[in-house]
Amino acid sequence: MRISDRALEFLRTRAGAKPPALAPLLIVASVASGLLGASPQAAAENTSAGATSSSASVGMNYWPSWRGPLGTGFSPSATPPVTWSETENVRFKVPLPGKGHATPVLWGDRLFLTTAVPVGEPFEPVMAEAPGAHDNAAVSSRHDFVVLAVDRNVGGVTWRSTVRSEVPWQGMHRSGSYASPSPVTDGEVLIASFGTQGVYGLDLAGDVLWRRDFGPMKIKHAHGEGGSPALFGDSAIVQWDHDGPSFLAALDKRTGEDRWRVARDQGTSWSTPIVVEHGGGAQVVVAGTNYLRGHDLKTGRELWRASGLSANVVASPVASEGRVFAGSSYGHQVFFGVELDGASGDVTGTDQVLWSRNRGTPYVPSPLLYGDALYFHNHYQSVLSRVAVDSGADRPGPFRLPGIRNVYGSPVAADGRVYVTDLQGTTLVLSHTDPPQVLARNRLDDRFAASAVLAGDTIFLRGERFLYALADDSKPKPAPQSAAKRKPTPP
Repeated sequence: MRISDRALEFLRTRAGAKPPALAPLLIVASVASGLLGASPQAAAENTSAGATSSSASVGMNYWPSWRGPLGTGFSPSATPPVTWSETENVRFKVPLPGKGHATPVLWGDRLFLTTAVPVGEPFEPVMAEAPGAHDNAAVSSRHDFVVLAVDRNVGGVTWRSTVRSEVPWQGMHRSGSYASPSPVTDGEVLIASFGTQGVYGLDLAGDVLWRRDFGPMKIKHAHGEGGSPALFGDSAIVQWDHDGPSFLAALDKRTGEDRWRVARDQGTSWSTPIVVEHGGGAQVVVAGTNYLRGHDLKTGRELWRASGLSANVVASPVASEGRVFAGSSYGHQVFFGVELDGASGDVTGTDQVLWSRNRGTPYVPSPLLYGDALYFHNHYQSVLSRVAVDSGADRPGPFRLPGIRNVYGSPVAADGRVYVTDLQGTTLVLSHTDPPQVLARNRLDDRFAASAVLAGDTIFLRGERFLYALADDSKPKPAPQSAAKRKPTPP
């Protein structure tokens, strides 16, 4: 894969540059206090100050939630490659059982991911009868709902835990999967959700610690389930938005028991909550139909709300320095920011709303927050906006991504670069500059709905058929670990 002269000049400049400052973009991580042992803000200060032995700096080297160590799509420590192909810079390419769109998470030497594997004899397809159902796939077989641990260095399956085996309760959109919610870990527990098929707590050896069943999710148009759990301190956060009784809950991460649960007057959404530390406390920020809301992490009490979001919210919010940002585009387009300092009650139309825009906003991919810039797609198309965090002003505005088609995975960033992967297997690598420059366009032979994972010198891409680890192939490959262990299916 050739890199342009302009791109080479950019990379030479980066080689002698200091890493981007961390403090301006840190205050939130959906897994922050549990995985780091300190607040994200403190972690940023320690890391930018050069601390190397703290738990904070260790946590920054991993990808514990689907949007990374900071919940923003950015890794402060990764140095992934710029170019790859099916024959270049492939550390490993391993087949995956079943189908899943969940983004893997990474802790230590292991990647954790979920999948749904058809088993047994197929039966006559059953279509969902939900109002407005369209473009759906029928249920035609029993499935094993599986959590996998994969060696990050060589791709071997370390363990495989089948947490449930049953017929999915209804179908899904033809582009979806029965394993779309992404897991989350803090190095002690792993939380995996299969929606209607249960939410599970596991240890990192693959043993199931607990299971919660919240009943069937009545998803709009029967298009499938997708919201992921979050993890903060001792609490696993579940946002259960559907066309039935919706709620937000904090579960004890070790037992699965409710710490609190609050009802939500919301229909279906596929967004994932984040946890923001601010003003000496922490709050759960959730995006859903019409509203972006903040809830007290200790009690679940609603602290503030801002209206303006559309229905069918998929993109998750991001946060920086006491400000949260969210957008949607189903029905109407909107993206706005809220200042947390002083936010109380309904802040719609007040000075707490920092800025708002109504063009080029995301539907499926979540935004990337990198330094003083926000990146987000127009709907799920190949048009990317880069705007200023402080004002929402275009920097330089929407630009078309050459060679990219529809995008479901969310953009990620590290080491001065932004990575966008489309459904057809093309990844565009851009410079994190104003304006961005195209550094490389890389192609793999798979389809990709999951977001990329950045850790160490590697970018991990989970396709529908394969899991790829892409790194500089001039570096030595680590030795393989022991063979996989299968865990028995819980009763």
